[in-house]
Amino acid sequence: MLNEIIEKLFSKNTPNSREEVKRRLKLVIAHDRADLNPEIIEAMRKEIMEVVSRYVEIDDSDSEFLLENNQRATALVANLPIKRIKVRPDTDNS
Repeated sequence: MLNEIIEKLFSKNTPNSREEVKRRLKLVIAHDRADLNPEIIEAMRKEIMEVVSRYVEIDDSDSEFLLENNQRATALVANLPIKRIKVRPDTDNS
């Protein structure tokens, strides 16, 4: 997970615009301020995906989890493209 974050932050495949650099820096700062290790972030991502997947079909290949930071708070932002809504949610009634 940490390697993926580093690769996304410093990948040469993305345009090297000023806005992209600012976004990457904000991501690094948010991770530092949140004081969450990569294992916790990955566990949160998996659990969120499991819960949301009960109700909708998600495009896993295009989903994105980010920690964003402003002067007041750090936010976990999940961008989960929905393929379709499930007619019957996969809820566990136990």
